[in-house]
Amino acid sequence: MESVWYLYILRCKDDTLYTGITTQVDKRLEAHRSGHGAKYTRGRGPLELVYQEVCASHSAALKRELAVKALSREEKEALIAGTPGA
Repeated sequence: MESVWYLYILRCKDDTLYTGITTQVDKRLEAHRSGHGAKYTRGRGPLELVYQEVCASHSAALKRELAVKALSREEKEALIAGTPGA
């Protein structure tokens, strides 16, 4: 049985956005907050989880992560806000 994968977006203290994937959002957020997550998020706390979505598989999560990372800042904000068409 395959694990459920999630795409997530964090808002950093400097108002930048970090996008990643995981099977356990809460555990991954705690890793970021404790300095054991991505190098990018170290020293950028406090971190706020602002978006998450379920992906069908690890492969689907990776593809979605690439797609979201390619979005403009405005498009990412629309996605976070739940604006249709984002």
